[in-house]
Amino acid sequence: MIEAQALSKRYGTKTAVDAVSFTAQPGKVTGFLGPNGAGKSTTMRMIVGLDNPSGGRATVNGVPYAKHKAPLRELGALLDAKAVHPKRSAYTHLRALAATHGIPNSRVREVIELAGLGPVARKRVGGFSLGMGQRLGIASALLGDPSTVILDEPVNGLDPEGVQWVRRLAKSLAAEGRTVFLSSHLMSEMALTADHLIVIGRGRIIADAPVQSIIDGQGAARVRVRADRPQDLLGSLAADGVSAQILEPELLEITGVEPRRVAEAAVRNGVLVYELTPIQLSLEDAYLQLTSQEVEYQSHSLTPSGLLAASTEGHRA
Repeated sequence: MIEAQALSKRYGTKTAVDAVSFTAQPGKVTGFLGPNGAGKSTTMRMIVGLDNPSGGRATVNGVPYAKHKAPLRELGALLDAKAVHPKRSAYTHLRALAATHGIPNSRVREVIELAGLGPVARKRVGGFSLGMGQRLGIASALLGDPSTVILDEPVNGLDPEGVQWVRRLAKSLAAEGRTVFLSSHLMSEMALTADHLIVIGRGRIIADAPVQSIIDGQGAARVRVRADRPQDLLGSLAADGVSAQILEPELLEITGVEPRRVAEAAVRNGVLVYELTPIQLSLEDAYLQLTSQEVEYQSHSLTPSGLLAASTEGHRA
């Protein structure tokens, strides 16, 4: 279990993490989301003792990580897959980590095979692709067979098979009763993998709830309807909170009403309905709505002419 209690981190006048409190529970994959600069990495670094908090505390299984006698057996973390000496092989890197905790060579071989590193285990890490480096980082995190695992962007650089492997791995670890704390910018993967989400923005927690609750909380019910007399249908549904957008002559999207009410209105008015499809808000849609006011670094769309003008101005400067 991971617990943060009023956890804060300040760098001079800038507050990177502002009194955040949350719990990542055993038996669940807890997703940790937030825009760039929101405080995710700083929070994870404080959990594993790489940064000292300015206030509050973080504990792993009830104890600050640095105070565990055998920390690798309590928490395994992938925070920076590149933090490996490039001239070491994957095997020697893992063996060196294992030696600090009295972990046998048999376990080193187990995690090498688990991560699919067998064919390259004796090769220098400096020649690894990004994806292979990620696999080695995950193997390192699992080396001590920990009850708690933190994975920061674990699918970065992985091919589709590797992405599926990480998804299955996270779920299987949680099914064994372990705590899995997972950070990713891939909303589609988070939707498939996480049970619970913690969303941080500008250093503060802005959501802490099950995945579906966060999705449901960010949008009214929407229905796509194709009918022969859409205006008659709209007239019958006119009510506070119900709005509609006509997409095509016989196709409309209605917001603020359940599909059953649309079907009942169609029957009452003799409207022939060809299509009645509930529109499910995606996690990405919900996340963007939730963090729309929390984005510190925001890009802006430019037309090709705008890009050309910006480029020209840059040359003139």
